[in-house]
Amino acid sequence: MNTKREDYELTKNEMLKSALIFFLHAIIELAIVAVLLFGDKLGTIGETVKSNAANYVYMVFCLMLLVGILYFYFLFENRNVLASGKSITMIFTALDVYLILAVLIGSKFHVYARPTAMVALLIFALLGRREAIFMNVICALTTFIIDNFSTAEVVANNIYSSMFISFSAGMIAIFFFDKARTRFQVVKIGIAIVLPVSIIIFLLEISALINASAGNLSEISDFSNVWESMGFGLFGGVGSVVLFLAVLPVFETVFNCLTAFRVRELTGHDAKLLKKLQTEARGTYNHSNTVAQLAEACAAALGEDVDYARAAALYHDVGKLRQPEYFTENQWGANAHDELTPELSADIVRSHAQDGYDYILTHRLPQFLADVALQHHGTLPIRYFYAKALKMTDGNLNIEDFSYLGPKPQTKIAAIIMIADASEAAVRALTDRTPKSVEKAVRDIIEERMDLEQFSDCDITMSDLTKIRMTIVSVLTGVYHHRVDYPKLKYHQEGNKTVGENE
Repeated sequence: MNTKREDYELTKNEMLKSALIFFLHAIIELAIVAVLLFGDKLGTIGETVKSNAANYVYMVFCLMLLVGILYFYFLFENRNVLASGKSITMIFTALDVYLILAVLIGSKFHVYARPTAMVALLIFALLGRREAIFMNVICALTTFIIDNFSTAEVVANNIYSSMFISFSAGMIAIFFFDKARTRFQVVKIGIAIVLPVSIIIFLLEISALINASAGNLSEISDFSNVWESMGFGLFGGVGSVVLFLAVLPVFETVFNCLTAFRVRELTGHDAKLLKKLQTEARGTYNHSNTVAQLAEACAAALGEDVDYARAAALYHDVGKLRQPEYFTENQWGANAHDELTPELSADIVRSHAQDGYDYILTHRLPQFLADVALQHHGTLPIRYFYAKALKMTDGNLNIEDFSYLGPKPQTKIAAIIMIADASEAAVRALTDRTPKSVEKAVRDIIEERMDLEQFSDCDITMSDLTKIRMTIVSVLTGVYHHRVDYPKLKYHQEGNKTVGENE
């Protein structure tokens, strides 16, 4: 997802908290490494470490250094991660799961059989490309350090080859992952990983054979080890994808992450909350679908994540499920507000933003969707009921009693939803839906929100707002396009012919 990551400012308390969490996870990782290295020899670990004290101190120093480098990477490149203990735990959990699998598979089977691209794929899906690239480097170096101090007998050449393959496989997976749009398409990445990795293994093993034969090519006859190593490489490449697909849903659920795959699942027709919206608030459901169409087009125009924008639009009004009959699009008869005071009506209407936030989190849906639901009206006044109240009083009213509680949009996608939501409703209410009238309505909506400083908390620009306006006008004039008046004819059958008569 496209976000302004470098603008996030960490407080001193957040920095100390994140540093402490990193330190605790580093201790846990060292404990895991100790168990992995010594296995059933934990009883003699004291003697082993004592006899090789310098080496193990060096290993601990290297691992702690990598953790420190990882911390400073996020401090300078993506501070949002450090602001959330859950995100830090997610990163270390992915790393620890891989280390356990890497050591066990490396010692029981072969170092080439490791799921080397699993962490790269996981971090790409959960956080993004830059983080995946960096974590791939950290993963390769960590396994290299562990291999060097492992008590298992690993051929030295394989240790260096494994590090190179781990780095290469992860990078190849990252390059191809951006093309994947479904979980099934990710399986193809396994093939993309296997082919170059097999070539790398072939060249590395051939070079080892050449060195073993003192450079005499004619003496190289036993290729069984080469084919065996390539077979393990095939297993590792495919295994990376299989394990990624197996553990990703767990990470999505446990850490409540919004990945591209989960977005598509949440916006499908069988999504529980959307089905409930379609059944109990059909008018809101249809409105949300049109807003989703507008949001997709605007996100594409601004270079934002189209899938995220569509999901946010579909869920932005789910709070209306609490009292759907109090919203115009769901009313088919009498207006439920006719019996209420303007103050009570305003309170019911504005509560749908907070209700949407609560609904989304209660259903264990991602925080991003909840935030947009809460922000999509910002702190705007509820015009209709404020005007109604003015007619009933001497004009001495506090407009905040008739305004949404906020906060204002914090992201470009939230701002897009705010504009698209109001534009769809305004244009639907127009009797004249010519391009000129639609353009004026959308322009007025954007200018009003600018005057009320609704975009002050997000990084949207005037250029962005112009693109949004032009895109919404183009889409809405297509949705509500003019149709010819069809003649009123009554058809009936006369013999073998169909005859039409003017009514």
